[in-house]
Amino acid sequence: MRHTLPLTPQFYVTAPQPCPYLEGRMERKLFTALQGDNAAQLNDSLSAQGFRRSQNVLYRPSCTDCAACLSARIDISAFKPSKSQKRTMRRNRDLLRRATSPWATEDQYDLFRRYLDSRHAEGGMADMDVFEFAAMIEETPIRSRVIEYIEPDTRDLVGVCLTDVLADGVSMVYSFYSPDHPQAGLGNHIILDHIEIARAAGLPYVYLGYWVPGSQKMGYKAKFSGLEVYIGGAWQKLADPLSFEPDNHPLSTDPIAEQVANIALPDMARKNL
Repeated sequence: MRHTLPLTPQFYVTAPQPCPYLEGRMERKLFTALQGDNAAQLNDSLSAQGFRRSQNVLYRPSCTDCAACLSARIDISAFKPSKSQKRTMRRNRDLLRRATSPWATEDQYDLFRRYLDSRHAEGGMADMDVFEFAAMIEETPIRSRVIEYIEPDTRDLVGVCLTDVLADGVSMVYSFYSPDHPQAGLGNHIILDHIEIARAAGLPYVYLGYWVPGSQKMGYKAKFSGLEVYIGGAWQKLADPLSFEPDNHPLSTDPIAEQVANIALPDMARKNL
């Protein structure tokens, strides 16, 4: 029997599980497969609507009684580094940047394990083995790169970011870095360097993933000027992060059928309808 891919994306919902960001909350995701000849167009379109990529899946939070998770991106034209961010750039100015194809290495996995053990030992990725790590890096149907940061004297790998190249920006899918130099601000440096990467490529945005007001894990994203968040079907400038409260109202999330109906599919997908 010959099987063919569906002509249009099919959307599904995950089972509820404990939220990793807000205590006492349950998390649920709306997701679809990223596959076929139109994968790049679908990724571009849905990324602009608050979705994120994980391997061959695009997902967006769709919790039943909470809408706190907000997709975030930096508008490069509105970004101005703070004094602290300028110091971070100076501290790390000698780091070497190397862009490679999405291929996992032992050095990357060793750094990944040290990063998790130091910062996220209780997180959902804590038990990820080398094969799952390789899948995270290598299973991509779109244009992706691994950006590595190398200490020039020792040639040690100190930072890595799996990065997707979108039509309107770069998306930082997942980054990790050495826990041995906490004063270096390597995590912030990787974001600042991606702003430079996008600017040099003539791309207007750096997609950061989700910002969650009230979550200490996500607080660092609000420190970047030019930040926009996706709310109510549109991108809005984040003026004052401290004035934002997590949206935990039980009616804050539309029913799944309405959410799917309001997703704008790329033209290539619509031609197949």
